Amino acid sequence: MLVSLPSLILGARGGNVVSFPTDTVPALAVQPAYGTKIYQCKQRPPDKPLILMAANLGAFLPWIAPGSTIPWEDLAHQHWPGALTIVVPASERVTTAINPENTGTIGLRIPKHPIALSVLQQTGILATTSANYSGADPLLTGEAINATFPDVYVWNGVYQGSGQPSTVVIWQDGSWHILRQGAVQL
Repeated sequence: MLVSLPSLILGARGGNVVSFPTDTVPALAVQPAYGTKIYQCKQRPPDKPLILMAANLGAFLPWIAPGSTIPWEDLAHQHWPGALTIVVPASERVTTAINPENTGTIGLRIPKHPIALSVLQQTGILATTSANYSGADPLLTGEAINATFPDVYVWNGVYQGSGQPSTVVIWQDGSWHILRQGAVQL
């Protein structure tokens, strides 16, 4: 359903799946405890964990494994807000609702988009993925998202992202490795 920004925020706070623009492609998002709702509506396979989006770096700290020595914060300060997803060791707070196969990692991102940041500032951290059926091209307009996912709270506004997904990186063997090449070149 197409909604105003205040209605979208109330929907997200109430545990509903919402959609809003980001600097890359539009997101489907939900409170982490309700991540299974995204898997159901998007028909997403369990081997694809959701990522967490937040408005600030500090929001991620409870979700990262304690004692992690990966230099993720340096990379974050260079590229956030922006189109880079950083995969780090996950704390016990990351449940199968957002990582069904319990891989022990979690992807993190702060988007560079005023609407996305406004939503995240008011809802707190959200579990996210692109707005599309799994394996299909991302939907790029609110109208297309609403037509595909009529039960999702879809922001009724102009969606202007790059149309290119975020770059996803993980720390392995002492350096960053690209899992998916996207908008950010490393």
